[in-house]
Amino acid sequence: MPLITRLIALATLLILPTTLVAQEETRPSPEPSDTRSGDDTPATDADTEDDAGDDGVSVTERTITLDGETITYRATAGMQPLLAESGEVRANIFHVAYERLDADGNPMATTPEDRPITFCFNGGPGSSSVWLHLGAWGPARVDMGDAGSLKPSPWKLVPNDGAILDVTDLVFIDPVTTGYSRSSEDHNDSEFHGLEADANAVAEFIRLYLTRNERWLSPKYIAGESYGTTRAAALADRLQNRHGIFLNGVILVSAILDFQTTDFAPGNDVANTLFLPTYTATAWYHGQLADGLTLEEAVRQSEAFARDDYLVALYQGTELTSEDRQKTASRLSELMGVSTEFLLQSNLRVSPSRFRKELLREQRKTVGRLDSRFTGVDPDSAGDRPWYDPSYSVIQGPYTAAMNHYVRVDLEFESDIPYEILTGRVRPWDMNARNEYLDVSSRLSQAMVANPELHVFLAEGYYDLATPFWAADYTLRHMRLEPAFLQHVTTARYESGHMMYLHDPSRVGLRRDLLEFYRSSRAPVAE
Repeated sequence: MPLITRLIALATLLILPTTLVAQEETRPSPEPSDTRSGDDTPATDADTEDDAGDDGVSVTERTITLDGETITYRATAGMQPLLAESGEVRANIFHVAYERLDADGNPMATTPEDRPITFCFNGGPGSSSVWLHLGAWGPARVDMGDAGSLKPSPWKLVPNDGAILDVTDLVFIDPVTTGYSRSSEDHNDSEFHGLEADANAVAEFIRLYLTRNERWLSPKYIAGESYGTTRAAALADRLQNRHGIFLNGVILVSAILDFQTTDFAPGNDVANTLFLPTYTATAWYHGQLADGLTLEEAVRQSEAFARDDYLVALYQGTELTSEDRQKTASRLSELMGVSTEFLLQSNLRVSPSRFRKELLREQRKTVGRLDSRFTGVDPDSAGDRPWYDPSYSVIQGPYTAAMNHYVRVDLEFESDIPYEILTGRVRPWDMNARNEYLDVSSRLSQAMVANPELHVFLAEGYYDLATPFWAADYTLRHMRLEPAFLQHVTTARYESGHMMYLHDPSRVGLRRDLLEFYRSSRAPVAE
């Protein structure tokens, strides 16, 4: 086909409400013994013929075994238009939905109030939902190994022992410009690139999905990771106030609600104290602390020092005496695993990038930002900051390869445009913060106060230097919630980083904790 003809065909597809149409001609359904993805394929023994058609949606059925129970589910991959009230298509949102089926092959949500539905997204801004999808809760996960035991390419997809399809249906959403999601021909992607515009778009997607799939009476949850938690806080408030959609639960993975807590700008000393416990956990993991302390003991000591001594010392600024400065530096050295001299030269203030470079400098190694268990080697060992994040480098390849394979081969959805895993095409991103730090914690507070049945689950990683756990705890403590509402907040820490599902015990632990969260968040409130 001539190039110009192909370009015209592509342009025609992009203006359709159901852009990126999957081909009508589908592959034959494999037999149960088919091993097209190897013995570890997450497609077990219930593959069915693809149901893709002119609507650009592909439907497959599979099974997965969770805690000894065989779960049959339907996976739907495709585009949902984002509509103006006039019916104009503003954008097309790629998503993958999983519905559990009963023994007769019917959705278990036939009685919708008995079956929860959870809308999941990652952050960035600019990230697709691939991480939560193929790492945390979808039926398949990337088998790439973990820190100290990484597996080489090519990687595999295996059944996910952390999946939560037994307790909730799942919809993984790729916001505009991520994944395959794009604006329509008459609109620009930049119209959706900002806190409010993005929240509006995702809220409208959820409203339309509930309407088209008759799920308004289902228990409803949203789950976000990283900047996705920022989106989730804004979204909880937006869904209630604009659409009357009251949620049962909000799941926050590696939360960032108040951006002041992670900004090392001059004069913002609170960030220094909030990162200290993560520095301590990282130093403990790499054997840079004194022997004899458990991780929990080291972190408790670090939290106590940060709260009772370190913050006081930083508050004094130049009024801090030489004796107290030396004393503070000495204790920080014990808790951070770096030299007292380095801390004195740094005026007792060490940003995450400088810490990542300094901790293992004598070994000519750096530690990761997303997960400080991972280490890397820079071309220049004398610099003051790492050249790259080794914890992102190790996941970028496996997840990109796995998603591009999974969506086309297992989900049988076809598109030739790039699947944007984590893209800078969303920038500039309007944080809607003018001469102030973005803080959406009050919006989550408002949602909880207006909806007393709303429960919140906060998952934290000890080794997360992007959104440190103590910063999330600090934000929670300052949300001005009454004790009755705080009883609806559950916090769990895991011995892993930003993406705790990379660590096998943490992934299984996260599933266990979420099963309890879904149970408790649907229980009647005691009088």
